[in-house]
Amino acid sequence: MSGHSKWSQIKHKKAKMDAQKGRLFTKLIREIMVAARQGGGNPDANPRLRSAIQAAKEANMPWDNIERAIKKGTGELPGTHYEEATFEGYGPGGVAIMVRVLTDNKNRTSGEIRHIFTKYGGHLGGSGCVAWQFHQKGVIQVEKNRVDGEVLFELALELGAEDMKEEEDIYTIITSPEDFLRIKEALTEKGVPISYSALTMIPDTLVKLEGKKAEQILELVNTLDEHPDVQDVYANFDIPEEIMTKVS
Repeated sequence: MSGHSKWSQIKHKKAKMDAQKGRLFTKLIREIMVAARQGGGNPDANPRLRSAIQAAKEANMPWDNIERAIKKGTGELPGTHYEEATFEGYGPGGVAIMVRVLTDNKNRTSGEIRHIFTKYGGHLGGSGCVAWQFHQKGVIQVEKNRVDGEVLFELALELGAEDMKEEEDIYTIITSPEDFLRIKEALTEKGVPISYSALTMIPDTLVKLEGKKAEQILELVNTLDEHPDVQDVYANFDIPEEIMTKVS
């Protein structure tokens, strides 16, 4: 899994914090609404919606909330119209960053994202300026103390996963975007306790940073991720563990 960013490890921890602070529900509801609007309200015929519903269930979102979000997306209920957009740019040290947003005011969000980049030593670029450095993959993470690593590896291989990597306290399974839901559902059926899963963008190469620039990039991606319109942040940095712990 060459080029996998440590940002995924931070996101794994931040997902729990977001759930505690209520931010996770807001992001999930927006994702359900947009998925339903773009592909219809039937999850069996809409993989993006099915994935969003599964994520909402894993976050213990009540079904009433999920159903209401679907109906708002399809227009059965009145709701805010969210537009999907991706911003690309560079952080300190030349780190490539992609930011996916769902917003009801693209101009406002664009200005705020640009301000965050500038504040922490980065700058926005044009469309496509960094996207070529990333490829979409499915990521499924399992805590190491809850599963036998060899058994999980054999299972992932049997199901057609592309790779599995051991990282600190987690195992990370990598899949193609097309196989993500199938493999995730199969693992769940076999009793594998998945702690985090998502379709994400994995960088081809990493930029090593230390010292002040490493701290700046963490402050930048953390601030971006906390913006209410931001759904995902992808970056290709590689920094020392002690700095990640200190800032994140």
